[in-house]
Amino acid sequence: MRDSDSEMVREIVWFDVFPWMNLFRCFRLALETRLMFLAAVAVVLMLSGWAVLGYVFSGTPEVADEFGGEYGCPWVWASHHVSDRPGLPPRLVPEWLQPATRPALARSESFLDRMWEPILGTWEQLTRPFRWVLRRGVTLSEAVFLLLSGLWGLAVWSFFGAAITRVAAVEFATGERVGWSAMLGHATRKWSAYFWAPLAPLLLVLGFASLIWIFGWLLRANLGVLVVGTIWPLLLLAGLAMAVLLLGLGFGWPLMWATISAEGSDSWDALSRSYGYTFQRPFHYFLYVLLAVFVGILSWIIVFNFAAAVIYLTESAAAWSAGAERLEMIRSGSEDLGPLGMAGAWLMRFWGQCVKIFAVGFLYSFFWTAATVMYFLLRRDVDAVELDEVYLEDDAEQPARGLPPLKTDSVGAPVIDDGGAADPPDGK
Repeated sequence: MRDSDSEMVREIVWFDVFPWMNLFRCFRLALETRLMFLAAVAVVLMLSGWAVLGYVFSGTPEVADEFGGEYGCPWVWASHHVSDRPGLPPRLVPEWLQPATRPALARSESFLDRMWEPILGTWEQLTRPFRWVLRRGVTLSEAVFLLLSGLWGLAVWSFFGAAITRVAAVEFATGERVGWSAMLGHATRKWSAYFWAPLAPLLLVLGFASLIWIFGWLLRANLGVLVVGTIWPLLLLAGLAMAVLLLGLGFGWPLMWATISAEGSDSWDALSRSYGYTFQRPFHYFLYVLLAVFVGILSWIIVFNFAAAVIYLTESAAAWSAGAERLEMIRSGSEDLGPLGMAGAWLMRFWGQCVKIFAVGFLYSFFWTAATVMYFLLRRDVDAVELDEVYLEDDAEQPARGLPPLKTDSVGAPVIDDGGAADPPDGK
């Protein structure tokens, strides 16, 4: 007879055996409604700010189209990424218009410029102003426009990205829900840390570039060419420093948000950890990014089709009674509808675009969530810190646990405080 007590059933926790599988949890974390809402609001603010800057520097609102908006309208821009009926999402961003008044934006597209998905596409969108300012042939006014656009995007995501990564860090590590007040309070208190973390290496790069720029004036004279040629190795060292700073920043800046959210630290800790993890575990980081891209594409297909199905089913049901031709007139905003009909058609299109921009918010929500999970994985690889360790702000406000302080009398003998239970009753 077999002794059943001698057998032990062991459960295999695959997320512990294969930690990289935790990246599959990004879909559920990023799909949280409030995170998508925060990301959608941030997208609207970012694109609207770019549209205003584009109009100021070019005199035409069409300049914002190059950064993803069309005529400065984020709602119209969202229609390029979410269609009106289910299917495969478009992989290519629409071709940019090339008006002569657009500053620094009539450039050929790279592979990343034409990709659009939660990881590579979002990374390209967020870094575009700072990357384009490094292109040759950019004038001073164009450089100012691009830098202001980059700073505005950084300011926006230093708040909204902070809130998203904070929620992702706590829920990933502990499974506990972070309330609205705690989420927004953390983003408000730590906004400066999130803002300055990626800006500090950019300022260093600017300093080295300014040094080379000063010596560049000597190249206008033949004697200056000889002088610069003599010290050219020193300038190459400055170029090396810029390359290292930009390399670590280009790949590690999303980890800065995750560092501050997970550790409750400052900008310098975010800088050291992001650069350290990027350069110490580049192969691990690369594999995590590839897996995140794969998960992100599958997740975006689901969200894209769900949002498109909402619009398509609503319009199809309305067409049963209104008629297909009538609905098409409403969709196109035909003048035959009259002032009231055109106003109603505009409202219908507006709410449809709100559905699309909310779906687009998932792209950014997934990006920040995946960056947070990758930070936890890289921290485990480099520092051997468990995945369930995260800074909880409530713990800092709680008193230290332990035995209560011991009371003593005048001669040092211990006194037990029993709350008066041992005192005799009055009159006895």
